[in-house]
Amino acid sequence: MKEPLTFTPEAVGQRLDKWLAEQDTLDLTRSVIQTRMEQGDVTVNGAAVSKNYKIRSGDVVQVVIPEPVSLELVPEPIPLDIVYEDDDVMVINKKSGVVVHPAPGNYSGTLVNGLMYLSKDLSHVNGEFRPGIVHRIDKDTSGLLIVAKNDKAHRLSLIHISEPTRQ
Repeated sequence: MKEPLTFTPEAVGQRLDKWLAEQDTLDLTRSVIQTRMEQGDVTVNGAAVSKNYKIRSGDVVQVVIPEPVSLELVPEPIPLDIVYEDDDVMVINKKSGVVVHPAPGNYSGTLVNGLMYLSKDLSHVNGEFRPGIVHRIDKDTSGLLIVAKNDKAHRLSLIHISEPTRQ
C-alpha cells in the first residue's frame, strides 16, 4: 500500500483517475487506475469511489497496488483433438471456449497447458508463454491451429501462412 496522497489546490475539481495517472510516483496508466478503482483498490477518505470521482479539498486518497501474479506454465492433462502430427508440427482442432495461451484471468486450462503436458519440446519463437503457438484464435472461436514442435518448423510455418495464394 502506498502512503496517502495529498492534493494541491489546483487538483480540486479534477477527475481522480486522470490526476492519479499524472502522478509519477504511481507510474500507472489511466486504464489501470480505473480498473483498480472498479476493484475497490482506490479509496477516498476510506471509501471506494467511482472512476469519475472529482477531487475535493481535504480528500485523503489511498491506492492499493496488488502484488503481481507470477505466471508459470503448468502442464495439465487437457484432452486435445490432434488432427495431424509429424516430427515438426501438430494441427489441433481447438474447441470453442478454450483459451489458447495463459494470460491475466486465464492462467490454467489453456491449450498451451495441455501442449506442455504432451511435450516439452515445442518451438520457442513466440517466447516462453506461447510455446509452439504459430497463430491463435479467440477463446470463443473453434478451428484448426498449427503448433510447431521446433523453431525451424515455426519459422517455415509463418512464411507459408503469410504468403498470398498465387494463381
